[in-house]
Formats: sequence, C-alpha cells, structure tokens
Amino acid sequence: MRHTETELAQVLHTGPFHLALRTALSVRGLPLQRVQHHLAHRGIKVGVTSLSYWQQGARRPRRAESLRAVRALEDVLSLPGNSLLRLLETGDAPADGERPAARSYRSLLEASGAVERLLTAMESPVDGGLHTVGHQERVRIGAGRELAGRDSQHVVRAHRDGVDRYLAVHRGDPGCEPSRITVRARENCRTGRVRWDRESGVLVAELLFDTRLRAGETYLFGYGFDDGTGGPSGEYVRGFTFGGGQYVLQIRFDEAALPVRCRRFVQASAGAARGARTDLTLTGRHRSVHLVEQGVRPGLVGIDWDWE
Repeated sequence: MRHTETELAQVLHTGPFHLALRTALSVRGLPLQRVQHHLAHRGIKVGVTSLSYWQQGARRPRRAESLRAVRALEDVLSLPGNSLLRLLETGDAPADGERPAARSYRSLLEASGAVERLLTAMESPVDGGLHTVGHQERVRIGAGRELAGRDSQHVVRAHRDGVDRYLAVHRGDPGCEPSRITVRARENCRTGRVRWDRESGVLVAELLFDTRLRAGETYLFGYGFDDGTGGPSGEYVRGFTFGGGQYVLQIRFDEAALPVRCRRFVQASAGAARGARTDLTLTGRHRSVHLVEQGVRPGLVGIDWDWE
C-alpha cells in the first residue's frame, strides 16, 4: 500500500528528511534504480546505495555534490522547491561519508543495500506484483543459540496479470555462510534461482508458482530456509516495504538454550529507534513466543531476546 498525497504533504512539512524522501518515493512509485537513472540524465551521479542510506536515515546528504542531488530529487519527484533541502537543516543522522552510529547488526544490514542489489540482479519489480494477505513465520533457534531455520506459510494477492513467482529473502546472523543455507519449497511452489551476498549474509530465493495469477487472484504457498551457519542470534526482524495484511511471527527455542527475556518491537526504519516494546513470555511445550500484526505498516517489526 503506497502512501497518499496527504501523507506526503504532511511529512514534507514536519520531516524528518529520510521519512519525507521515503514517502515521496512511495507516492511516486519510483524504485531507486529509476531515480538514479533520472538523476544521471541531469548529469548527477549518485549510487543506489547512497539513495537507500538517505531514505533509511542511515546517512544524511551534506556535501555540496549531495545537496545538488537532493535539489534534483525535488524535481524528479515533482516536489515543491526546497521542500527536501530545508529538512536537512535539522537532524542528527550521520553525514554522507561518515560511519553511522553503532546499531544492531540487522539494522546495519537493512542499510547495506544488499537486498536491493540482489533483487535488482534478479530483475524484480519493486513489489513483485503481489500484495501480502497473510504471512505466518515460524523461526527455530537451536541449542547453540543459532538461527537454525525458519518456515513460512504465505498468502498473496496479485495486482496485475501474469505473476508466477515470489522472491523470498533470508538474512543470516553474523558469521553465517549463505552458500550453505538450504532453500525448501514446500507447498505450491518450486525453487528457481538462488543468489546471495556473502559479506552481508543475505540470500534471495526465487519461488516459482504452479500457475500464472490473474489480477485479484490469491495464492497460498509454503517455503523455508535451513540455516544454522551463523553465530548466536539475538533477534529476528521482518521488514515491510508496503503495508497491509496480517503477519504472525513465532520464535521457538531449543530447551537447551532458553533466553531470560523476550520483547516485541517495531521500528519505522533501520536507523530509527525501536518503539512499542512489549515483554513476551515463553509458553507451550516448545518454549516459544509470538506476535500478531493485524495490519502491518511499512517499516520493521520483530522480536529480540537476552541470553543472560
């Protein structure tokens, strides 16, 4: 679900810069690669990774060259003159060229652009032609405190004709080896291309449907990833570019490795503070915690935990 013109007008007035930029990109329906192309036609060279940092709040354009790019962005996105530039007068995000303040591994990963690079390499549209109706994930944490794997049951609705695949993203923990992660196509799909980025621990798997969907049709499929290649895990985070649909996340811990505390959280972007924290209690024979989001919003939602 894209943001509205009303929301865009509001955030251009209130800021912050990264949220205004991200909202403008959503309203105009422009992927970052297309924005980069428009800027290049204006004689301005800026990388997709930099644009991604700017819209996530991980970097702040302050160099003369970057400010020139922001002024051009106002034109590309059909925004009022100086509407983005004036939002740069305040705020404490790191300047471009500076290292971001320390954040969790997954937050750094979200800002790395690895996912976007892999999706681009697989020629995926910004939303794949699908909207999520419901998504249920079961994550397994092993006896060594590692992310052992996860299973997904996914229901989607096509919003254009001819959609016949879904690109599933898996993010490993520090030290993981993506080449050793196994993709399992379980129900109503089969595995297609698989690509990964070793440095960031990101893997993208193409799941091919058994049929081509027409606009408005729904489809249910199941898949999973067997990991177990990384170090101790302390959180699981799911990012949503578009809102809508129900999301259910369950984290199940091995009896030999139980955390002392678990919390639900939400995050507007990778660089934003975590909010809406709620303590969760381990329950059931399999010692698990869960959360339910009835209507997800763009951003991140997840569960983190303490081992001691």
